[in-house]
Amino acid sequence: MPTVAPLDLDGHVVTAAFIGDTPFFATASGNIHRLDSGEKVTEAHQGLLTCIRDPWSDSLISGGEDGRVVRTTRDGSITELAVVPRKWISVVAGGPQGAVAYAHGRSSFVQLADGSQKEFPEDRTVESIAFAPKGMRIAVARYNGVSLHWVATPGQPVDLDWKGAHTYVIFSPDGRFVVTAMQENALHGWKLDAKVGADTRHMRMTGYPAKVKSLSWSPKGKWLASTGAPAAIVWPFAGKDGPMGKAPLELGTRADIMATHVAFHPLEEVLAIGFIDGMILAVRIGDNKEALLRRPGKGAITSMGWSSNGKLLAFASEAGDCGVVDISA
Repeated sequence: MPTVAPLDLDGHVVTAAFIGDTPFFATASGNIHRLDSGEKVTEAHQGLLTCIRDPWSDSLISGGEDGRVVRTTRDGSITELAVVPRKWISVVAGGPQGAVAYAHGRSSFVQLADGSQKEFPEDRTVESIAFAPKGMRIAVARYNGVSLHWVATPGQPVDLDWKGAHTYVIFSPDGRFVVTAMQENALHGWKLDAKVGADTRHMRMTGYPAKVKSLSWSPKGKWLASTGAPAAIVWPFAGKDGPMGKAPLELGTRADIMATHVAFHPLEEVLAIGFIDGMILAVRIGDNKEALLRRPGKGAITSMGWSSNGKLLAFASEAGDCGVVDISA
């Protein structure tokens, strides 16, 4: 059994992530806790709605009920990136060259490192934003599909249409696919074409008993893990057509106990799976071998984040039951 360093916080914890070797825990109240020679606290928001680890920099980006978009760095210092009075900021994304995206209502905004900003209006409410892994391009999830915008180049967006509410969007690590989680119990995907923006084939990933609320790519993008079932549902993306015509893997199956968060190891094809009862399992793709990382505890697992070397896993729950798992042994 790995070593678990527990941390008991007040209330719902939105995000657990590492900046460098320091674990951070962002709570719905707006406080961001870090374990750095003891527990330290930064007040980032009056009510925090979303917090992500910026994949392009060693920082967190968060949005709140106070209308602020904030960057938090390794020492806990915060920088206000944008403020929109009387708006709730529940959608943020980090991009290349210091760019940050956020949304409210029917518009998404990209703010560049020099402080300049571009607005991208939509016909429906923006639900999620993701930056492409290459080039300054964003995908915006909305009702009836996704809009793709080039940030630095004027022109019409590429519309990826599929009826229904798309609540979360993610690019594959190689940029070949865009995948959304939907309000119905399904994922939907598109294969991107460098010449025309997207081809005509859709990827329907259905059969979930519940809504998918967490997605994670394997290090090289061969697999996409998801929740929405009493196991992690892991789709194969190694081929040129992604998961079309292929069945997913089901990892860490537990009878009637739903998986609530998934997080792939940064270096290996090993998946951490958090469950509604607070348990965390690690499962290796190659042979389905399981390791118990944490016994059941208070509250459903809401977030997990690996350290860069993959030896530590930070976790958080909706009840404030948090900590760090050391798997180095």
